[in-house]
This record gives sequence, C-alpha cells and structure tokens, in this order.
Amino acid sequence: MSEETITRIHRGNKEYILIGTAHVSKNSAEQVKKVIDQEQPDAVCIELDAQRYKSVMEGNKWKDTDIFQVIKDKKAVMLLMNLAISSFQKRMAKQFGIRPGEEMIQGIESAKEHNAELVLADRDIQITFARIWGNINLKGKAMLMMQVVGSIFSKEEISEQEMEKMKQQDTINAMLKEFTEYFPDLKKPLIDERDQYLSQKIKEAPGEKVVAVLGAAHVPGITKEIEKEHDIKKLMERPKKSKVPKIIGWSIPIAIIAIIAYTFMMNPQAGWQQTLSWTLWNGSLSAIGAAAAFAHPLAILTAFVAAPITSLNPLLAAGWFAGFVQAYIKRPNVGDFDQLADDVHSVKGFWQNKVTRILLVVVLANLGSSLGTFIGGVDVVRVFINNLFG
Repeated sequence: MSEETITRIHRGNKEYILIGTAHVSKNSAEQVKKVIDQEQPDAVCIELDAQRYKSVMEGNKWKDTDIFQVIKDKKAVMLLMNLAISSFQKRMAKQFGIRPGEEMIQGIESAKEHNAELVLADRDIQITFARIWGNINLKGKAMLMMQVVGSIFSKEEISEQEMEKMKQQDTINAMLKEFTEYFPDLKKPLIDERDQYLSQKIKEAPGEKVVAVLGAAHVPGITKEIEKEHDIKKLMERPKKSKVPKIIGWSIPIAIIAIIAYTFMMNPQAGWQQTLSWTLWNGSLSAIGAAAAFAHPLAILTAFVAAPITSLNPLLAAGWFAGFVQAYIKRPNVGDFDQLADDVHSVKGFWQNKVTRILLVVVLANLGSSLGTFIGGVDVVRVFINNLFG
C-alpha cells in the first residue's frame, strides 16, 4: 500500500489512521481493505451521513419509494442532490468504467468483518446545502439550481485532466467546483466546516485505534482540525432566514388586496372588474403553462383555480397544487428519478418520464401564474387609478 495516502495521528492513547482515498480510483477500495485488515481497528469512520449510508446500503429499495412519502419526510432536497450526484457518477462510470464510492462500501464491509464500530462521520448533506443556500444571494441561488439541474441533464464528457483533478476531491466538491469559483465564501460550509465536523466525529470514535476512510481533499484539513475542539451542534445549525424577502413577498399581495377592497368601497362595479381581471389573468396563464407541459386536464383545472389565490400568498404556488394533482394521477416513484439521466437524452423520454412531466407542470404553471400576477396586478392598478381620477 502507498504510505503517501496514509496519515497517522497520535493523541494521548489513541491512534487515528486517515486513508486519503480517490472517489474515482479503482485502487482505493483495495487499499481500504488492506489497511483495515492489517490494523484491526476498534472503529472505522466513513465519509457518509446517515441518509447517504441508507442510499448506499439499500440501493434499489429507493426505486420503490413513494414520492409523496419522500416529500412528507422532507427529503426532497436530498433526493434532488442525490439525483444530481448519481447522474454525475453515471457519466464517470460510463466513460471510464469506474464506480465511485466503492472505497466507502469496502470500509463498511471491512468494519463488519472485523467487528469494528462503524461511524458515519460526515455532516447531513441537507444541512450542508442549507448552509450553502443561506450564504448566497438570489442570483447565486438561481445559479446553484441551474448547475444542479444542469448536472442532472448534462451529457458532456469529462476529460482525462478533469478526472485526475477529481481524484483529489469528493463528489460534492467536484460537482460544485465551478460554482464555488464564483462564490469563494462557500468554501467554508462546503469544505472547512465539513473538515471540522469530520475531525470531531473521528476524534469521538470509540476505541484506541481508529481508521477513517476519507476523500483525499479532506485529509489536510482534518489533520489540522483534529487538534481542536469543535461544537457539533453549532455545525448542524441551519442558517437564520432574512426577513426582508418575506416582508416584500407579503407587501405586494397585501397592496393588491387593499387596492381592490378600496375600489369596491368607491365603485363596486370597478372592484368586480379588478377581481375578474386578476382571476382571469392569473388562472388562464397558469393553466396555459400547465397545458404546455401536457398536464392532465384536472391538473390544468387546478392551476386555473389555484393561481388567483396562491398569487396572494407567498407561502403557496399554483404549480405545487397542479403538480400534486399530476403526481396523484400519474404517480411516480424514485425509479422514475433514476431513469431521468437516460430519459432526457431524447425528446420522447423527456416527455414520457413521470417525474420530468411533473417538474414541467410545476415550473410552467408557476411561470404562467407569475406572468399573470404581473399583468393582472398592473390591470388592477390601472382600474384603480382610472376610478380614482375619473
């Protein structure tokens, strides 16, 4: 085995053996097995959180998961990120014949084989992305979602040079590399904080000898951070949300309602004209958006009915209701998500995939509702001004 990828740290009566693996290297899994066989550790730490561990261990069981249960359990973000990571890995596997993550699976199997305590040492991926999300502005959020979705649907091949660079990164870092170049502050939640979290979990692992299976990029940071004490609870906190977007989001519908109400008091006929305009613009354009996505007729009707109401509540969106109806009638499972990377390679597959269809219904119905809100809002103000100044 190459000692260049092995880092030994002694603190008190404990020894920590860090294996710096390459997530896209065929040799890493073999090295993990050799080290654990040789060292016979009391505990094995792996760079996975509980949710990713479950995904790795259960594999195809995720395919049978009800999408409504995923949403109910608040795992939608995790599912989207897993889809992005899975698509990214599939491209590497197809192009280079490599299955990323084998070294983590080997770490799990070897820990069981030697009766070592298995420690899931990485931070919950949802917390990591929540802290990333909280550190960027509206433009950054749009860019991040574009990159995530783009990584799902991308067919771009990875060069040999890029592959070599990936051997020094974990999958999440590699997938968001371009994004972090635009927002260097995100290095803190994406890398630095995870180094701190990982180091603390490794340090707290039971026994006198601990082996940690890690992406090579994390080893230098963990070697430094393991000498310090870190507050796990603080690193798991979700960022506080700014009140400004909420204030703006509520101010606009309140203003629309106030204008219509005042117009009703002045001139009921003009008030009804505003109400009809608001309803038709919102409902019709949202329904047209759903129809453009080839939504089920009931989903289109839902978009029409919901849009005038949801446009007055920032916590709701017409596309969500239309998408829910579409999902209820054409219920997908996670297996449909798994097929996305293949289905989107053709127009036929893109339109036939149940999940993609729901995404189109949600996005286009919301887009239509937003356009209807703008046009309907302008018309409400126009009628108000005309009635006020005669």
